[in-house]
Amino acid sequence: MNDRELEALLADGESARVERTVSFTKDEKFGEAICAFANDLANTGKPGYLFVGVDDAGKPTGRPITDELLKTLAGLREDGRILPLPRMNVEKRNLLGVDVAVVEVWPHESPPVRFNAVVWVRVGPRRARATEADERSLMERRSSLARTFDARPCMEAALGDLVLQLFEAYRQSAIAKEVLDENHRPIEDQLASLRFLDRRSGHPTHAGVLLFGKDPRFFLPGAAVQYVTYQGRNAGSDVLGERVFTGDLFTVLHSLKVLAEELSEPKLIEESVLRERTVYAYPPAALREVFLNAVIHRDYESNTPTLIQRFEDRIEVLSPGGLYGDIRPEDFPNATAYRNPVVAEAAKTLGFVNRFGRGVPRTFEAMRDNGSPGPHFEPRLRQFLVIIPRRA
Repeated sequence: MNDRELEALLADGESARVERTVSFTKDEKFGEAICAFANDLANTGKPGYLFVGVDDAGKPTGRPITDELLKTLAGLREDGRILPLPRMNVEKRNLLGVDVAVVEVWPHESPPVRFNAVVWVRVGPRRARATEADERSLMERRSSLARTFDARPCMEAALGDLVLQLFEAYRQSAIAKEVLDENHRPIEDQLASLRFLDRRSGHPTHAGVLLFGKDPRFFLPGAAVQYVTYQGRNAGSDVLGERVFTGDLFTVLHSLKVLAEELSEPKLIEESVLRERTVYAYPPAALREVFLNAVIHRDYESNTPTLIQRFEDRIEVLSPGGLYGDIRPEDFPNATAYRNPVVAEAAKTLGFVNRFGRGVPRTFEAMRDNGSPGPHFEPRLRQFLVIIPRRA
């Protein structure tokens, strides 16, 4: 929007598309507002606007708009409290002759969106927690908009193919306690609310099968991780061992965290007469990031398993699926697009991921801090290769 259009929105007062605040510090309030706009309960199909530094009368306060404030607002998209990730822009705009922070939030294609595990919506000019009827309305709208593979129904699977005890344990982390205490909905609605069941078809989504399935590989043959150790420096060397990790995705992710520790080979080195520190052949933090991301962001439409190969001088991780969406090799790693957003959100909810968009930087940091050569990331047409060199 241009400045004149934004000023017109300010003059109209708060509505389903507008919220104003004079506060610069209430990031909880900011998060709730962004969440509500992303849900677009009124189904306007248009972006909502949070004006920071504007009073109830629509008049800018004139308080300086700092870079720190803009970073705080932009950081709400990536810190994992708003799930699924909203599409939003943060700008400093000059409205009515005064600087104002403006957050533009587009309706999400896969609602309901949650902030701190609670669904927030706009009801006319006010923000409120969603009712069960509100959530059902959002779920029904989503069924026709879901685009990613993990959000689409697995037509061969049924509710009986899921381990519902796993889901019941998961929802304790995914949904706020006060919402759970008020929850009287059937299990189908609870699964659908978190995008693990397609309400229209009645089938679990691919994410539901991956996360809670009794046998995910029956429906998704590539849902496995193959780990191979070679004696030499290439795949023609003798094989020393092989393992395959299968099962629900949480079991696989936990197994990979354990594998990262096994492969790290810690060693104490003397830095001075009175000081020692631990270094690793492969820093476990780097291996965890690479292993988990290879599983979370892979292409599950491929029947090829994720492959981890350990050679004498390096570890290679080959994940099916190249860069996703409109991300080009020259954009990587400064731009991100999520192939499996539902799976990624679940991994964040259970603590396997700390925040979004940090996997590659954290890998580089762990290698540098360990005194290791830098990792190599190679996006290919239908695969993604990561090479972790061994520390000398």
